[in-house]
Amino acid sequence: MTIIKSTPSSQQSHVSSDCKEEQILVVKRTDFFSMQPAWSGLYEDSFESYIALIQEKKEFLGRAAMEVDPTYKQIIPYLVFCYDNHYFLMQRQSNASESRLQSKFSLGIGGHIRQEDITSDSIVEWAYREFHEEVSYDGEITINPLGIINDDSNPVGQVHVGFVFLIHGSHGNISVKSELKSGQLLTLSACKDYFNRMESWSQIVLEALLLKNRLS
Repeated sequence: MTIIKSTPSSQQSHVSSDCKEEQILVVKRTDFFSMQPAWSGLYEDSFESYIALIQEKKEFLGRAAMEVDPTYKQIIPYLVFCYDNHYFLMQRQSNASESRLQSKFSLGIGGHIRQEDITSDSIVEWAYREFHEEVSYDGEITINPLGIINDDSNPVGQVHVGFVFLIHGSHGNISVKSELKSGQLLTLSACKDYFNRMESWSQIVLEALLLKNRLS
């Protein structure tokens, strides 16, 4: 699946009109892994069957409780930006909203899906919105699915599952917004220097990309 889009002339980030707790998209762990036993790492398979499962089994529950409840998986689009064989490596703020990822380096632009965000059944549309909420970019992008990531080795991974997309941009003029501290375009080889300071999902993605690069 490949989708090419142009950036709208203006992007508006969602701002809650009240102080109610954020309700986020989750699926029970037993439901999500009903078709395939839980794996560790990047599972390269078609998204379609999992999207259908999410539509059937989705719930919207309070984020605070879900962050510490491994009986549920929070559904996260995780977007890796590439231009001219350089990848956008970001560093999270020291006060990032997810305290367990503060100051970590990340190859993935990602975020929770709120109930009000659901305007279609397409996770690509959700990913597209998330991309423009987290970074400033005015070029065309091509979105390709890379795989579904699961990592139950740490408390963050135990409560999240990521739908990983590789985004190819038409130029390299990209910058971070407030949730992120900094960002730079680097080769995969240069990204390896940050491996030990990356969040675990980015470590898994980097290893997968390095393997694909060697095999291509």
